[in-house]
Amino acid sequence: MNNNYYNQNAQAFFDGTIAVDMAPLYQRFEPYLPAHAKVVDAGCGSGRDTRYFLSRGHDVSAFDASEAMVMLASESSGHKIWHSSFLEFQLPTATQDAVWACASLLHVPTDELTATFMHIAQWLKPDGILYCSFKYGVDVVERDGRRFTNLNEALIAKHLAPTALSVKELWLTSDLRPGRENEQWLNAILIKRTER
Repeated sequence: MNNNYYNQNAQAFFDGTIAVDMAPLYQRFEPYLPAHAKVVDAGCGSGRDTRYFLSRGHDVSAFDASEAMVMLASESSGHKIWHSSFLEFQLPTATQDAVWACASLLHVPTDELTATFMHIAQWLKPDGILYCSFKYGVDVVERDGRRFTNLNEALIAKHLAPTALSVKELWLTSDLRPGRENEQWLNAILIKRTER
C-alpha cells in the first residue's frame, strides 16, 4: 500500500521534503556520532539526509522501499541508494555506528515493528544509536493510500522491550513542513545495549 503511494507520488513527495530544515534534529543526533561514522539512512525518501550525512564526511548506506524514490534519491544525493524494505536490507552484524530512520519506521505494520527494531539492532555496534520518529498517538491510521503506525511513549517502550535497544532520549516536536505545524511527532534516540 505505502509503496504504491510513494511510487505514484514520488516527485510530489520529493519536492515537499527535500528542502525541509532538519537542523534541529541533526543537532540532537550528531553529538552521538564519531568522526567518519558508518550511518544507515533507513527509508531514505528523497535522499535529503543521505546528502547531508555525506557532506559531513560520514560513510552512508541508504535504502528505500519505493523504486521511484530510490531513483530520485540517487539523483539528488549522487550516491548509491538500495531498493529494499527494512526486513530485507542486510548489513554485516555490528558494523554500523548509527541508523537514521526519519519518518520511515512509522510505515511498518504494528505486528512487524518489534521484529524490525530487532533486525536494525543487529547492524549496530555496541552503544550504536538509532534515531526514529513516529506520528504521536496510539492508533493505526490510513490516509491517502498510506498506513501510519502511531506511537506514544508507552507503545515504543513495549516494542523495544524484547530488543537490544533502549531509550536514550524521547521528545515531541511539531511537523517541520509548512502548514503541518499542528501534527505532533514522537522522536527517539535509542542506544544498543552492550549486554542484555
